Amino acid sequence: MKRVLVIDTSILCVWLDVPGMAACGPDSDRWDKQRVESKLVAEQQTKTTFVLPLATIIETGNHITRAPHSRKERAEALAELMRKSADEQSPWAAFAAQSPLWSPEKLKELAKSWPDAAVQGLSLGDATIKDIANYYSQAGYAVEILTGDAGLKAYEPVRPTLTPRRRR
Repeated sequence: MKRVLVIDTSILCVWLDVPGMAACGPDSDRWDKQRVESKLVAEQQTKTTFVLPLATIIETGNHITRAPHSRKERAEALAELMRKSADEQSPWAAFAAQSPLWSPEKLKELAKSWPDAAVQGLSLGDATIKDIANYYSQAGYAVEILTGDAGLKAYEPVRPTLTPRRRR
């Protein structure tokens, strides 16, 4: 089964060395740059497709603009990932693949469902990342949300159990 790795803001900020965001996740599951890079290299070797959600791009950009230094360098690094995603440069999924999730109908569905999710603490950005993960899961991919946020990780789609076929 093909794999998709949906990258969250917390991980992307660590990977891009955004000042003030050198690590994420709880002490029991801490992500630093070395761990993020090891994970991404391992996933790339197994031909996993990386997905860069619009919410991750926007939120990471916001963190970069508030950084005390290195804004230009970090912005250029994010811009390069955006170009790779736009061009569907391996291992990045085509950004356009997310476009069905931004149709008027889907936006109305999000507007209807998000207020209840907000009460439970799910941010609007995380709600859209959850939708992207579900979108790829329904398309037949094994999906992992790469995040330091246990709350968002809990929305990761359950991988289907493969039932072995008997030979006849």
